[in-house]
Amino acid sequence: MTSRGPGVATYEYRCAGHGDFAVRYPIGEAVAVAPCPACGSDAVRVFSAPLLTRTSRPLAAAIERSERSAEAPEVVSAVPGRRRAAPPRVAPGRPRLPRP
Repeated sequence: MTSRGPGVATYEYRCAGHGDFAVRYPIGEAVAVAPCPACGSDAVRVFSAPLLTRTSRPLAAAIERSERSAEAPEVVSAVPGRRRAAPPRVAPGRPRLPRP
């Protein structure tokens, strides 16, 4: 496994004239004051909630299955049997119909 170094995070800043904007910096390297992209004046850093997401249950289950099978895959000892074909559906009144 290779190391990629620090990740990148999105930091929010607020310009007095143009409002909020976001800038991406490596984690831990955000500056307290950044230039506004619209006017170039100093904008102060604003602290906001981090973007956290939850994985859906089906996706989490699939990831867990694949992680388990990576170390100890399930071994198939026999070819699975064929599924039986479902009997054809017959309308309830059909047996009472006259036959030619």
